[in-house]
Amino acid sequence: MKVQTILLSLVGLFAFGNTLRAERVDMLKAGAKPDGQTLNTRLINATIGRLSADGGGTLYFPAGIYLTGSIRLQSNITLELEAGATLRFSDHFDDYMPFVEMRHEGIVMKSFQPLIYAVDAENITIKGEGTLDGQGSAWWKEFYRIVVDLKEHGRRDLNKYQPMWELANNVASLRAQINEDYASMWDRRFFRPPFIQPLRCKRVRIEGVKIINSPFWTVNPEFCDNVTIDGITIHNIESPNTDGINPESCTNVHIANCHISVGDDCITIKSGRDAQGRRLAAPCENITITGCTMLSGHGGVVIGSEMSGSVRRVTITGCVFDGTDRGIRIKSTRGRGGVVEDIRVSNIVMRNIQREAVVLNLKYSKMPPEPKSERTPVFRDIHINGLTVDGVKTPIKIVGLEEAPITDITLRDVQVRDAKEKSIFENCNHITLDNVIVDGKKVTVK
Repeated sequence: MKVQTILLSLVGLFAFGNTLRAERVDMLKAGAKPDGQTLNTRLINATIGRLSADGGGTLYFPAGIYLTGSIRLQSNITLELEAGATLRFSDHFDDYMPFVEMRHEGIVMKSFQPLIYAVDAENITIKGEGTLDGQGSAWWKEFYRIVVDLKEHGRRDLNKYQPMWELANNVASLRAQINEDYASMWDRRFFRPPFIQPLRCKRVRIEGVKIINSPFWTVNPEFCDNVTIDGITIHNIESPNTDGINPESCTNVHIANCHISVGDDCITIKSGRDAQGRRLAAPCENITITGCTMLSGHGGVVIGSEMSGSVRRVTITGCVFDGTDRGIRIKSTRGRGGVVEDIRVSNIVMRNIQREAVVLNLKYSKMPPEPKSERTPVFRDIHINGLTVDGVKTPIKIVGLEEAPITDITLRDVQVRDAKEKSIFENCNHITLDNVIVDGKKVTVK
């Protein structure tokens, strides 16, 4: 028995020692070219595969510019970027082929590989003081070109990827699962890839890095558990749909100390779109957002509109919104279904908000009235405490559906200065306003 115990202890120590000695590969010494011209995709992905097969490790990028196509992370892999290091992603679309399973605006489909992605992996990390550059302008230009041509000439195949997308997907089935408010996007059939999209992963960490020029959504974990995003900077110049951080159908997500300026919403919480989202029934829940600064963006922190799998147990605290179009925004529409509930917002400072400081809107798109059913979205149990706003168009806007009023909403200790319009309350019940002051006057629900 003693010999057996000693042997087992030695095996445990040996395994523990191997974990401590996980390999850290200097990618410059491994042969990567930091000239910004040579494509390093094969070397990067081969190194990831080798390290993962051996139990894990780190790819370390010293200062320099490393051009690459799509990077697929695997379990127990870390990408570490030194200050002065840039991973610059190719703007040649072929470098993100073949199509893979991914999720685009709440719909699971096959499309371009995300710039950095992982599938069914665990313990993956992206960290450091370097930069990830998505070179998104080529994607944006192609997006606009197709939109303009579609509007002026109707549906056409303007590039080789559109018919390829149609062949890769069961288009009739996908189309049947979405509302008409999404139909025009199917005619484009050119779905730009998100920058970072782990799919069905556990223990995901992104920290420290600067991310710029995303082709589409920037940090977009899907169906993941235990996600930490800490201290990153996202800067996407004026550009279409370049949301900052979008956890979708994820659990136990922690977003902290981030600085975000983007071409759409800064942070958005989602859970799938319409019938497909309801069928998958994967909520986004247990989410914390703390100490973030949001500048340019359509919304500061947003929930929806793709929330068909429901969103619950979200806390947002200690954030600053300066110059976003809206502050706290929760949006949906008929046909989505799903429930948004147990939302807590506290200690928020806003300045120069172009539209609404707080908006809860179940009429995000114009859908015709219909009987209450599983297609009817529900907002309830949402509480905002400690909000200061200096400069805004509309302080508060709460608009429910006739068949599904928004209920159980509390706003407490809200101070608004320099509001251009009055607050709006439509189709809402059990609204509590406690010490809500706009330009020196107490706000009441009429």
